[in-house]
Parts: sequence; C-alpha cells; structure tokens
Amino acid sequence: MTEWTHSQYDMLERAITAGNRIAAYRRGTEYVVVPTRLRVIKGREAVEATHPSTGDEITLYLDEMDSFEVVR
Repeated sequence: MTEWTHSQYDMLERAITAGNRIAAYRRGTEYVVVPTRLRVIKGREAVEATHPSTGDEITLYLDEMDSFEVVR
C-alpha cells in the first residue's frame, strides 16, 4: 500500500488514540497488534505497536503494509 488515503490515516489515528487493535497485512502475514504511535523513522512512516498477548513491541512500516483494518 504505497498511497494512503485521508480516511485510512484517520482510521489508524483513531485506533491509536482509542487503543483499538488493528490487523495489518504485510507480505502475506497478518499481524494483530495494538498501535501506540505513528512516527517517521529515517524518512519512512511507521506504526509502533505492541502484541496484545505478549506485550512484545513491533514496528510496521506503512510502505511495507499491503493493507490494514481496525478490529473492533
């Protein structure tokens, strides 16, 4: 997903502020995580998130994500 729409950014930002889980798809793998922060790392937008069960931290780069959806 190289181009993100305003509504997709809004959905992601709402998930971060509300503490909702997202299901992110990258290279055929689904990651269900709780996003905590949206930031730029070395010129690339990234979502910092934690795994809901283990608490492990993961960084997902937006330009590598195929798609995502908010899990309610």
